[in-house]
Amino acid sequence: MSVITEENVRGENLFKDINADNDDWEPTEIESMCMNCHQNGMTRLLLTKIPFFKEVIVSSFNCDNCSWSNTEIQSAGRIQDQGVCYTLKVKTKNDLNREVVKADSATTRIPELDFEIPPFTQKGALSTLEGLLDRAATGLEQEQPARREADPEVAEKIEGFIRKLRKLKEVEEEFTLVIEDPSGNSFVENPTAPQRDEALVVSHFKRTLQQDSQLGLRADDDEEEEPDEEPAESNLETMRGEVLAFNTNCPECNAPASTNMKLVQIPHFKEVIIMATNCDSCGHRTNEVKSGGATEDLGTKITLKITDVSDMTRDVLKSETCNVAIPELEFELGMGAVCGKFTTLEGLLTDVKDLIVSKNPFICGDSGISDRVAKLRAFGEKIDRIIAGEMHVHIVLDDPAGNSYMQNVYAPDPDPEITIEKYTRTFDQNEDLGLNDMKTEGYQEEEETASSSAKKD
Repeated sequence: MSVITEENVRGENLFKDINADNDDWEPTEIESMCMNCHQNGMTRLLLTKIPFFKEVIVSSFNCDNCSWSNTEIQSAGRIQDQGVCYTLKVKTKNDLNREVVKADSATTRIPELDFEIPPFTQKGALSTLEGLLDRAATGLEQEQPARREADPEVAEKIEGFIRKLRKLKEVEEEFTLVIEDPSGNSFVENPTAPQRDEALVVSHFKRTLQQDSQLGLRADDDEEEEPDEEPAESNLETMRGEVLAFNTNCPECNAPASTNMKLVQIPHFKEVIIMATNCDSCGHRTNEVKSGGATEDLGTKITLKITDVSDMTRDVLKSETCNVAIPELEFELGMGAVCGKFTTLEGLLTDVKDLIVSKNPFICGDSGISDRVAKLRAFGEKIDRIIAGEMHVHIVLDDPAGNSYMQNVYAPDPDPEITIEKYTRTFDQNEDLGLNDMKTEGYQEEEETASSSAKKD
């Protein structure tokens, strides 16, 4: 067994280049517990230098009792001043033999499959590109038996994705591998080094405050802000392309949760903000839509005549201020009863049915014996018939704020089944929206006048 001695450190030969001539160079062996069978196995540590890169520590564990093995890699150097991003165009099977150093802080992406491995979800690894693909597929397969029992449909979709991932090794079509590491300690081999690699693009970037916190370079409560060097328009474009997340509390159990927010441009309409909250504690999920613009000068009334079951797939944006009506059923749902949603017409009708029937407290228990229950259930059956395309009715979205929308499947031509009316809001509607007492011009002059009067008094 080789031991790391003080003479090694002083001689600065602790890290050696990978070389077949180093006959006396042996890994350090340490007896350690197997995390699979909890008996003792052997961990081997190898301190080496990767050519044209830096020093790394390769660790390999093997258990003779259960044959379980594991290989990891850790950077032996310091965190670099800048992060690094490797973009490799994989064109031939020879590219699969490239050595890859993936630090645990790195994000791995394959854009063609919309596949991403977030940072700190996998240990660092020294492997080839083919090994990296195998490791990703194996990681997805680990929970498949449990998924098949809990949700066979999801398991089947993941199985199909695993097949696509493994098929990449055939390189029938060109694909892209992106490794982005804020620590700067990941690496993709350049077979033609020190010459330029035409298939590999290496770029460096400045870390964000969040990335510094993840790497332990900055305290979590450090609120120092980076100087805003980019113009506001550029920041807005960046926000449109990203999903923003912020901490909040679950509205159901009040446990800490995370809310995701995304700016979405709806074609032939306007920009909206979609917010979704998922609670890991109780499983409660909610989504909400906010208008990205101001209240319109006129209200909007959208009337759709349902003629076919395909109308159920139309996209619908229902703001919080929108009323929903079905004249044939003598049904009207006021603003605020259902929160703002970006969904399909089928999804909106399902929400209406759940609100009126399924979630109605008077349809079960001692209250579930009256004629009202029969009427509610009959209403639910009619909604089901509308969704199935068996009833042709009109759906009316009346939004005094003008921020609701229904998809025009004939766009940019007019839709013969949709009627859109613009109207002037009444005083009561402006009162409901809080517009009567809202003053956006000349308010500073009034404040100055009131202040001067107060001083005189």
